[in-house]
Amino acid sequence: MANPTLVTGSRSTHSTIALKMLMAVSGLIFIGYLLAHMYGNTKVFAGHDAFNDYAHHLRTIGEPMLPHEGLLWVIRVVLILAVVAHVGAAVALTRRAQKARTTKYVVKKNKGSSLASRTMRWGGVALFLFIIWHLINFTVGKVNPTGGATNDPYNLVVDNFETWWITLIYLAALFALAMHLLHGVWSACQTLGFTNSARSRARAKDAGLLVAIVIAGGFALVPLSVLFGIVEK
Repeated sequence: MANPTLVTGSRSTHSTIALKMLMAVSGLIFIGYLLAHMYGNTKVFAGHDAFNDYAHHLRTIGEPMLPHEGLLWVIRVVLILAVVAHVGAAVALTRRAQKARTTKYVVKKNKGSSLASRTMRWGGVALFLFIIWHLINFTVGKVNPTGGATNDPYNLVVDNFETWWITLIYLAALFALAMHLLHGVWSACQTLGFTNSARSRARAKDAGLLVAIVIAGGFALVPLSVLFGIVEK
């Protein structure tokens, strides 16, 4: 018997597809940003001056055509819109799924689902809270746990990640990010029509694994290198 919420051509079906497309596109925006951000973080391995020059350059790109930090604000606005779209679509889809499923169906489905898919919702909430923490830590508040200066980007990074519990928070967040990407990339490929065969579904899973390893692993390099003394002031 067909699910009434998935009747072909129905307004509900079109709306659900639109929400999934919104999640997929906004997710791809995040992946692009994360890759660029991760690459920028690796400048820390070039030393104090190289990292600080990079941080300063981010604020001057486009001048004088753009005001100081102009490009950064464009990126921030795009990311804020993507967050609103991604979270809004996720909430809407979750509510629809809860209305459409019985408790018995949910239990049966979860038995065959992966850890990454089962943790998507809570992982998303954890990542949202972590983003707020990260902004307070390095952008808005610039918190230095050692009590040192906060106007030197390189030293601020080192001072933070030399503190073991801060590094632990970041590594936990990166694990949540890896799980989110692992399933999210596969889900986006499915939504965009790239999983029409067994071979393409396998490739989509491999793509999710690759993206998760590259991004989460790349971000983890900096805090771990600082914690173990490979990068220092």
